[in-house]
This record gives sequence, C-alpha cells and structure tokens, in this order.
Amino acid sequence: MSLRINDIAPDFTADTTIGPISFHEWIGAGWAVLFSHPKNFTPVCTTELGGMAGLEQEFLKRGAKVIGISVDPVESHGKWKQDIKVATGFDVDYPLIGDKELKVAKLYDMLPAGAGESSEGRTPADNATVRSVFVIGPDKKIKLILTCPMTTGRNFHEILRAIDSIQLTSKHQVATPANWQQDDDVIITAAVSNEDAVTRFGSYETVLPYLRKTKQPSA
Repeated sequence: MSLRINDIAPDFTADTTIGPISFHEWIGAGWAVLFSHPKNFTPVCTTELGGMAGLEQEFLKRGAKVIGISVDPVESHGKWKQDIKVATGFDVDYPLIGDKELKVAKLYDMLPAGAGESSEGRTPADNATVRSVFVIGPDKKIKLILTCPMTTGRNFHEILRAIDSIQLTSKHQVATPANWQQDDDVIITAAVSNEDAVTRFGSYETVLPYLRKTKQPSA
C-alpha cells in the first residue's frame, strides 16, 4: 500500500518502551510525529534520536506527540538510549516502538511485503528505506512525509517549521512561501477573492496576479 498526504495514517498495535499502544488511541485528539530508523546502534540515527529528544518540548508546545520506531526489538532500545545519552547529552523520554516483525515498516510502505517477518539478521542496508518522518493531524490524516538516505541526518527544526506552516494554513486560507519562518509574510490562496482578502487580512501586496502576500494572521 502506497501512502500519500491526506491518507489516513494506518492504525496498529505495537510494543513500545512505555508498554503496548494502539497508535490512533495514543495520538488522541492532537498531532503526532512518527519517525523511523533502520536499526539500533547506528551512528546517524543515534544523533537523530538525541536531537529529537532535545526538541521534544517544542513539539509538545505545538500539540504534537513524538514517537520513534526502529526495526529492532524493544528490549534493545533501553541499551541504545544509554548510548544516545552519551553521544548527545539528551535522555530519550518519548516512546520507541519495537518492530522486530517488520509489521509497522511494511504497513507504512517503508519495506516491501517480501522483506520477511523478522529483524533478526538484517543489516542497516537491508532496512535503508526505513528513514521516514510522518506528521499526522488530529483527523489521523498524514500531513507530511519526509524520507532521507541513511547518510543524511534529518533536520527536526525543519519538521517544526513545517508543522507551524501546516497548523497555520489549516486555520486560515493562506499558504507559506519558500523558506518561510514564523511571522514572515504569507501567501493568500487563490480561493480568496481580492475583495474578501481585504475583509480577511486588511491589506495585501500583489506581486503577480496569482501571487498575493499579506502579514501572517494571528493564531
């Protein structure tokens, strides 16, 4: 099953470092960030898990829970957490899913159906495609998918920026331009007429007939 933006994020039950969870129930009424790793005790992923731990409170401020998944048993996650602390200085308090039977990796289209049913004996290269981030909204729909190669550490500040944009644009009929940051100007969507734009936003700048900019609306 190929997953796309606006698809319902597949639900599942799994063992985690905080005990068994049902994914949709765990998400609750808020947002969630599910990010995956090909194997425990790999160098780039070690830095990523620590980097995410350092930013977890920023995600929580946005109503977004964080959960990691590795194609390894939960039993080994505890030992990996110790390494992450040594390498990055951060404790991983958010849950980590154990996916030793590869069920979640397959469910989220990160591994093919024929990948087998066990993480045992698999190398990071075998699991190289298990490097995706999924941002999931309160409606349980996928809002963003990002996949990186094993040699490229993910930028979680960019995920925060994207969540800011997604949350803003879900409330107002605006879009965010390239390299947008909080409080930068935004783009008025084509669904808003010029007359309605004045009513909604007070004033705007017409850069091109199809590109109108205005101040970022307040939350």
